[in-house]
Amino acid sequence: MAVVRVIQEFPDELEADLLEFFGVDLLNLWRGRLSLRRIGVLINSLMNKPGRSTLLMAMDERAKWSEREYLLARMSDALELSNFLFLKANVPDEDARDLEFPAPIPRPGEPEPQPTSKVEFSDAAELTTFFGRLNSV
Repeated sequence: MAVVRVIQEFPDELEADLLEFFGVDLLNLWRGRLSLRRIGVLINSLMNKPGRSTLLMAMDERAKWSEREYLLARMSDALELSNFLFLKANVPDEDARDLEFPAPIPRPGEPEPQPTSKVEFSDAAELTTFFGRLNSV
């Protein structure tokens, strides 16, 4: 992204990040003590600070989370799914029908997940018939 465009579209966020991370005042550009090239270098550095850079968060909502937070959300979703499948397989059929499929943790910048249709699992009779047909092949 062009430096001038960043300065025009996100002046407050850029100024806050320049002061917080580098101790550089954006007003120094107009005072002649700061070049556009140096601002460009500092902006490129800010692009590597997801979850911390106000500028990056303003440019892309997904940058509100760092890689660590995305990994934790994936692990949590996988654990929830694992628990759901374990319970579905090990509780009586009448109790298993009441279990709801776990919703994933909402991520910033992504649309809210739509509720999935209820998952239908085969009962014991259907499985017996299916595997019986496989044995006769």
